[in-house]
Amino acid sequence: MKQKVYLAVDLGAESGRVIAGIWNGKTLRLDEIHRFPNGGVWLGESLRWDVMRLWAEIHHGLALAGKKFGRKIVSVGADTWGVDFVLLDKQDEILGQPYHYRDARTRGALERAFNKVPRADIYAQTGIQFMELNSLYQLLAWQEHSPAILDAADTLLFMPDFVHWAMCGTKKAEFTIASTSQCVHPLKHDWSLPLLNKLGLPSHFLPTIVPPGTILGTLRNSLAERTGLAGVKVVAPPAHDTASAVAGVPTANTGSSNWAYISSGTWSLMGVEVKNAVLSARALELNMTNEGGIDGTYRLLKNIMGLWLVQQCKRSFDAAGGNFDYAQLAALAAQAQPFRSIVDANDPRFLNPPDMPKAIQAFCRATKQPVPQTPGELVRCAYESLALKYREVLGALEELTGNPIEVIHIVGGGSQSRLLNQFTADACQRPVVAGPVEATAMGNLLTQIRADGELDSLGGMREVVLASGGVQHHDPAAWNEAANRFAD
Repeated sequence: MKQKVYLAVDLGAESGRVIAGIWNGKTLRLDEIHRFPNGGVWLGESLRWDVMRLWAEIHHGLALAGKKFGRKIVSVGADTWGVDFVLLDKQDEILGQPYHYRDARTRGALERAFNKVPRADIYAQTGIQFMELNSLYQLLAWQEHSPAILDAADTLLFMPDFVHWAMCGTKKAEFTIASTSQCVHPLKHDWSLPLLNKLGLPSHFLPTIVPPGTILGTLRNSLAERTGLAGVKVVAPPAHDTASAVAGVPTANTGSSNWAYISSGTWSLMGVEVKNAVLSARALELNMTNEGGIDGTYRLLKNIMGLWLVQQCKRSFDAAGGNFDYAQLAALAAQAQPFRSIVDANDPRFLNPPDMPKAIQAFCRATKQPVPQTPGELVRCAYESLALKYREVLGALEELTGNPIEVIHIVGGGSQSRLLNQFTADACQRPVVAGPVEATAMGNLLTQIRADGELDSLGGMREVVLASGGVQHHDPAAWNEAANRFAD
């Protein structure tokens, strides 16, 4: 058959890409067209996203793709991190500067919400892990400090929905990204309006929720002219990057709960794919989340702070003149003493500290452990702590589903960390299959290919990923003593 090309806009917290997927009817080859940096921007005392610069970079990437592939391009779709959003007024003007989820304005928002609606009731109506960064608490913060902006808002668009609107003008909320907000009912697949009403939050700006694979329209005429992409469709993939990554897990066991995934990057999202949200009292007690997946599935998972710990350590090392790359840090960690110091990766003090090494040292000091000093000791502490956190979450997943997990798939950029992959196998006592690195882009692109009629099922999508290779296998060695210490 004639080659077809599909475009994925993949925005992460550290970087963004425009990636082309070249499809020959059987296999998918990826071609990175444009990569650009991303990150929060300090504005006064608040942390924001520079969405105009991000859109300019996406626009440039689309133009480069148009020059390279022209009329072979069929469609484009965007995926991003969760919870953050842009507010538009009736004239489609952006209201305010979109906030970064690590901004401090939501501190204490959980308690303020629980004063209005009990914790158990919020969980029953959303099924989402309680974190102050969730959209629900961001909306409460808006209502507290700028209610006039919420009143003036006509449409709330999560980050990938904003990109889709910029591309084609359609204002819809894709299901998987909307589900991260803690504003969507886990059984009705629609907004939890009674909950929002009880919290005193307006809901007039919430758009219609659509499933992944929905064709949203074609590129705006002006954008098509500037990029050379006339007639290109805009397709909503699983717009939360983890949902796309899970769609891109290389497994033949679609619909089975005998495997777990870790979407490894700035955040580690560890979970299993289930048919229905798990809303039990035990799930609430364990603070597990139920985020939407492809084909109406749910991702029963836990959000874990992830490689953010290492990224922020590197930032501090660089500022002090260390100048290490990630491979050098991993090599130093491999040489450091095992199990010298461990931390709880999800401790709130690691969310956005001014200096991550000092935050790790303070935790170890407070818990009467040896205080890591060198870059190798600090990074080893982060890696071992993450692996032990994965073990804890693995136990919770098996308990909630009643199914033994036989293998762990690690996908995304963090799957390149051989040391962390091995630590994960050792801590969890499960074989680890690491890769593909580009699982998020694969899941995004394969959803578009399926929407184009080239594939007919999620199983067919995963068979393509499986055939692409690019995975590594890690067999476990025992870490039982370290696990007991971590639990203590």
